[in-house]
Amino acid sequence: FVIVLPPPNVTAALHIGHALTAAIEDAMIRWRRMSGYNALWVPGVDHAGIATQVVVEKKRERKLTRHDIGRDKFISEVLEWKDQYGGTILNQLRRLGASLDWSRECFTMDEKRSKAVPEAFVRLYKDGLIYRDYRLVDWDCTLLTAISDIEVDHLDLKEETMLNVPGYSTPVQFGVLISFTYPLEGGLGEIIVATTRIETMLGDSAIAVHPEDKRYKHRHGRYAIHPFHGRKLKIICDAVLVDPTFGTGAVKLLHQPMIQMTLRLESDIT
Repeated sequence: FVIVLPPPNVTAALHIGHALTAAIEDAMIRWRRMSGYNALWVPGVDHAGIATQVVVEKKRERKLTRHDIGRDKFISEVLEWKDQYGGTILNQLRRLGASLDWSRECFTMDEKRSKAVPEAFVRLYKDGLIYRDYRLVDWDCTLLTAISDIEVDHLDLKEETMLNVPGYSTPVQFGVLISFTYPLEGGLGEIIVATTRIETMLGDSAIAVHPEDKRYKHRHGRYAIHPFHGRKLKIICDAVLVDPTFGTGAVKLLHQPMIQMTLRLESDIT
C-alpha cells in the first residue's frame, strides 16, 4: 500500500491546513501498517512553478523581473528559496510525527524527477491514454502564462464595472458589450459582431454563428471583409460556441495562437 505526500508548495512554512492533511494521511498509512500491509508513504516537496515564481520575485530586493536576469539566474534563486523553505517544511513534517519514509525524500525539480515527468507523459501519449489538442485556457497577463482553472476567481458582471488590474495604474473597464459591423463580400450587406474586447478585432480570422439562427442562415459559408487589411473572414456555424440569444449572436474568432484566449474571453463576456 503506497501513498505519495501531495508535495507542499515551496512558498513558505506549512500552515494548519497542511497539518490537517498530513494528520489524515498519517492515520491512513498507520492503519494499513497495523492491518498487515507493506505500507509506504513517500515524502517530497514541490517546486510549485507559478506560486514559487511569484513569491521569489516579490522577495527580490532589486526591481528586476525574471526576464531581466535570465532563466539560469532566476532558477538558481528559486533553488536557493527551496533550500531555505523546503528544509523548513520537511522539518515541520518530522516534528508533526508524520511517519514518512525519509530515505525516499525527493524534490520535483531534481534530475531524476525532471527526467521522469516527460518520460511518463510521452509513454502515456504513445499508449493513447492522453492527447494534445487546442483547448480554452486562462491567460495571466501579469505572469504571461496560462494558469489552471483552480487558480482563477470567476466574476460575473451584469453592467459596466471598473476593476483594478495588476500592472495597470488606473481601473480598467469591464462588462461593456461593444458592437461593430463587418461588410460582407460582394456588397451583400453586413454582419454585426459583439465583443468586450474590441481591440482584438485586429486578429480576427472568422465569424461564428449558430446553425439554427434564422437571422444568419442565408450567410452560412459566405465571407466578411476585414476593413483594416482586407482579410476574408469566413462565416462558420458552431452550435456549441455560439449562444444565439446573447449579444448579436455572431462571435468573432482570432487567428491561432490567440484563439484559446479569445474564446475564453468571449465565453466570459458577461
